Amino acid sequence: MSQAASSPSSILVVGPSWVGDMVMAQSLFKTLKQREPGSRIGVVAPGWSKPILERMEEVDEVASLEVGHGEFGWSTRRALARELRGRFDRAIVLPRSWKSALVPFLARIPQRTGFTGEQRYGLINDRRSLDKAALDQTVKRFVALGLDAETARRGDFSIPRPRLRVDPDNQAQQRERLGLATCPAIGMMPGAEYGPAKQWPLGHFRELAGRLAAEGFEVRVLGGPKDAAAGSAIAEGQAGVHNLCGQTRLADAVDLLADCQQVVTNDSGLMHVAAGVGCRVHALYGSSSPAYTPPLTASAEIHYLALNCSPCFERSCPLGHTHCLVQLSPQRVLAAVLANAGGGAGGRS
Repeated sequence: MSQAASSPSSILVVGPSWVGDMVMAQSLFKTLKQREPGSRIGVVAPGWSKPILERMEEVDEVASLEVGHGEFGWSTRRALARELRGRFDRAIVLPRSWKSALVPFLARIPQRTGFTGEQRYGLINDRRSLDKAALDQTVKRFVALGLDAETARRGDFSIPRPRLRVDPDNQAQQRERLGLATCPAIGMMPGAEYGPAKQWPLGHFRELAGRLAAEGFEVRVLGGPKDAAAGSAIAEGQAGVHNLCGQTRLADAVDLLADCQQVVTNDSGLMHVAAGVGCRVHALYGSSSPAYTPPLTASAEIHYLALNCSPCFERSCPLGHTHCLVQLSPQRVLAAVLANAGGGAGGRS
């Protein structure tokens, strides 16, 4: 009997620190399960990401690493490594930082795979060179680390799309708690944690929300507590437009997005969540590139002007005008939403 048949492998993945990246990491988890159906996958991840990871059927265990942003957290990493020691055959480290490779090393996991970076010699013993031309998307880089080096180097492998589990009971409870209707809903996500150069103007969101409400849609503005003021600017005084920013947990956002017919969103973490639950995604790109971090769904429409100055990948517009998003009109996005709804809310199947 082969070793794979008698002893399924246990794989520890050190996950990323952003919502969107964690959703994209599911493509790696799917790849690992497809290649080794009996394998067990554990994920080292920030505590906030547990509700997302619990919606991925491929993840068997979440090991929360409670370390603040920018904090080294030596004692916390060492304590977690002690808990994991002897339980995993190999590790895959998605972030390229030195400290992200510490837990698998301290846990004495025999094979530790990751891209070269920050002098991680010894910490990573299966080091891979990153060919940015072949691995031109974040999700490709994640999946490549789950493949043999030669296949990964070619960059022509398949990418399974994320698919997050939806909880219908929680979905119904949240609709009732928040006073939401059962008419066709459009989600809006005005936030982007990276910075204002990725954010469509709030006035554009407000105009679009009003036009959609007039067409008979319920508009749900979703985001975290930091987005509450933006949500208020969009929703205030507009019937049928609900500011839900800061009123939902991450798991609730998963279920409420799954209940939306379509979403209009900046290039953000919730964009990837919406793609993962099967929404029709209207993705707004300015300073970032849809070629690098696209929504991983066949049901997406990219709105991108591709001006000479974009993508700049800056947090704030270096030219001070953000024309790449300002000139992306609400009328254009409205036309696209209505075209996919058969002309209005009544067109929902």
